[in-house]
Amino acid sequence: MNVAFFLTPKTDVVYLNINSTMRQALEKMEFHRYTAVPLIDDGGRYVGTLTEGDLLWKIKSLNTLDFNKTNDVLVKNIPRRVKNKPVSINSDIGSLISLAKDQNFVPVVDDQGIFIGIIKRSDIITYCQNMVYKNN
Repeated sequence: MNVAFFLTPKTDVVYLNINSTMRQALEKMEFHRYTAVPLIDDGGRYVGTLTEGDLLWKIKSLNTLDFNKTNDVLVKNIPRRVKNKPVSINSDIGSLISLAKDQNFVPVVDDQGIFIGIIKRSDIITYCQNMVYKNN
């Protein structure tokens, strides 16, 4: 089985450009109720994952609770504590599973590192659950 079977394409994924502001990140994550989102650069390459924790630690370092200050902070300047590794669209299922056990989602990139979507851990678990019940 190819990892593409589980792919949620980029067009259906909430992500942020690395040059977005912290305010844009906060608002997008709040609106979609996500705790983490993939980050891409201007060339469309996956560069990391931004989490709520990253945002909280950055807010703490600003030494103010003035929400307007978040307009002045670019996402690329927010230290990220979690290193969500991507998987290549050509990877085997074993590589996907080893990443998915520690990540809520696994970013998927093509051979040039261009972000093409994510694979949600919940989709993998649902598939496995269906296979177990199908075989019983």
